[in-house]
Amino acid sequence: MIPLDKLATFPPSLRLRKIAKIFGEAEYRLSLGIDLSTEAYGYLVRILEFLIPDSGFAPGMTSAIRDAYRTLKTTVPLHRQDLSRILNRIRHLLLAETGQSPADWDFIDYTGKLDPGKRRCFPGMKVYLEDIRSPFNVGAIFRTAESFGVETIFLSPWCADPNHPRSTRTAMGCVSILAWERLSQDRGFSTSLFEDPCFALETGGTALGDFTFPLQGILIVGSEELGVSPQALAAADASLGRVSIPTYGTKGSLNASVAFGIALQSWAAALSKMSSVHPGP
Repeated sequence: MIPLDKLATFPPSLRLRKIAKIFGEAEYRLSLGIDLSTEAYGYLVRILEFLIPDSGFAPGMTSAIRDAYRTLKTTVPLHRQDLSRILNRIRHLLLAETGQSPADWDFIDYTGKLDPGKRRCFPGMKVYLEDIRSPFNVGAIFRTAESFGVETIFLSPWCADPNHPRSTRTAMGCVSILAWERLSQDRGFSTSLFEDPCFALETGGTALGDFTFPLQGILIVGSEELGVSPQALAAADASLGRVSIPTYGTKGSLNASVAFGIALQSWAAALSKMSSVHPGP
């Protein structure tokens, strides 16, 4: 624990970052199911009291600190979940004061380590990622695919690496428990991969609400910039076709991982009516 008189000597931005880190460490312990000691709890209360006189904060920030201080001071013992929420709010406000904007992969994962043995999937529910360039999108797609019961993900040779640090952090552990395979450059669309029924997530197809999802098949998701390749579209058109998500705004397009999530949830909902999920590989 850093003494408060020492914290007072730090430059303002460094001081706030240090305090945010202290709150983050306490929040992480709570996420593991470890209650804070009386000493640690009292230290957090003293830090909040230390922050209250700071005149450089925006009014909303000062009010949040005062409210947190009163709650921690008067409500003892505080429920673990309530304490976590207070620490989380103050931590992010402190980071915002230093100009830092956290991303999804910076968040504390309260779900803990994933157990592959508890995973369930729809047999034959497969996904092909064709040249997805962003590690963030790959990680988000893995996380969504695991949540909705995908059995296997295939990646094109030029797709971003699921083991890239940005992918793994965004996927929140799902890369390690979901079966996936990167195809070599000599594997084309005439291989056994596309002997399964396939369909493409692409514009110009059947609207999502009208599309008939297969019991087993491969969902093709194309590049963020170029969409699904002509070769993959030809394979899809010769099989189950294309599924499209109706949009109503001026932009008329969605982020690749967002579109994937919308389409996959619809497929999973259809499968849940036709079959049952099974233990994953």
